[in-house]
Amino acid sequence: MVTLVGMTWLLIAALSSTAVWVGLLLFWHGFWRARPRLPAEASAPHTAWPDIVAVIPARDEAPTIAAVVAAHGASVYPGHFAVIVVDDGSRDGTAALAAGAARPEGPEVMVVPAPVLRAGWSGKMAAVAAGIAAVEATNRPPFSSARYLLLTDADIVHAPDTLTRLVSLAERQDLAMVSLMARLETGRGLGRLLVPAYVFFFQKLYPFQAVASPSSRIAGAAGGCMLVSRAALQAAGGIAAIRGALIDDCALAGLLKCAGGRLWLGLAGDEVVSSRDTGRPAVIWQTVVRTAYVQLRRSPLMLAGCVVGMAFLYLSGPVAAVTGAVSGAWPLLASGTAAWILQAVAFAPTLAALRVPRTVAPLLPLAGLLYTLMTLDSAWRDWAGRGAPWKGRTYGDDGAGTAAR
Repeated sequence: MVTLVGMTWLLIAALSSTAVWVGLLLFWHGFWRARPRLPAEASAPHTAWPDIVAVIPARDEAPTIAAVVAAHGASVYPGHFAVIVVDDGSRDGTAALAAGAARPEGPEVMVVPAPVLRAGWSGKMAAVAAGIAAVEATNRPPFSSARYLLLTDADIVHAPDTLTRLVSLAERQDLAMVSLMARLETGRGLGRLLVPAYVFFFQKLYPFQAVASPSSRIAGAAGGCMLVSRAALQAAGGIAAIRGALIDDCALAGLLKCAGGRLWLGLAGDEVVSSRDTGRPAVIWQTVVRTAYVQLRRSPLMLAGCVVGMAFLYLSGPVAAVTGAVSGAWPLLASGTAAWILQAVAFAPTLAALRVPRTVAPLLPLAGLLYTLMTLDSAWRDWAGRGAPWKGRTYGDDGAGTAAR
């Protein structure tokens, strides 16, 4: 039975949560609107279309790499375009599949090996650096003359006109980076809640409008699709400057923005689609566990603040509403319901963007609870010395990868 004192504190929490949700909806850069989107129309640059090279790090990507390379081969980009796949010690034939998927009439596809992983480097950053080194070592167009690098993943499928639209936007607005958050497959069941919630939380943490604003210190990107100015990257210190990063996309965005580069980040529709089975709860759990505690700078204090904050923001409203309904405490019911409705309203546009029924919106508190548990699991693994597992490697405190036992 909830005591009078407990109900009073719950009422205060619900009222406070309502106020915070009002503030987020009105003042936090419109993050919840699930915008912007890549412009549908691509205008030609003032000069010729610039040369582009895509760099794709790949480690044991046999299920997806052929389709990904074939999709790049179907690009209708008006300029010169080439693809470098960096095979990062794959044992499943990834390199051969990538080379075999190249189209004679499409862009050149070069497959290069990643070097032995050095201390202080994450596996993905070492592979990306190897791809960029191959660009610089190849003394012929489009490699030698590439103005942009398309940093993308081995499970991300691009539509034929995506590159043209990315370049058009970058040229028109003089951007150091254009990034699209790939459309993730939600699958069925719990994935239809967890995947949109993942996108929603990302937008709240890195509001796209703030990312694009030169006056804001917030910098973010989505690693599945990043068109990066080669000159801006070199001026900022290159990939070596973020060599140990596990949250490499946002680290790269921060690097470029600190150097004065302008960013653009948006949500993809069908332009950029993940081919990974992201709708399975186990896949989502593994993805979050890999970086959640890193995002909190491995700080127990920040972890405690995160847990309290998530409980306050996402759970206090529903708990107050249910408690008020059961006990007949109408102020508690009203305040809790208001907080619950506001977060559902905020969640609805993201659900629509991922083609999930808006009826899922009231379940956002459940997603908040599950993501809090994932964050606690991430911290527990770190404290237990198990590191952050990914692609057969575990990562320690310095971000350096070692082979998994």
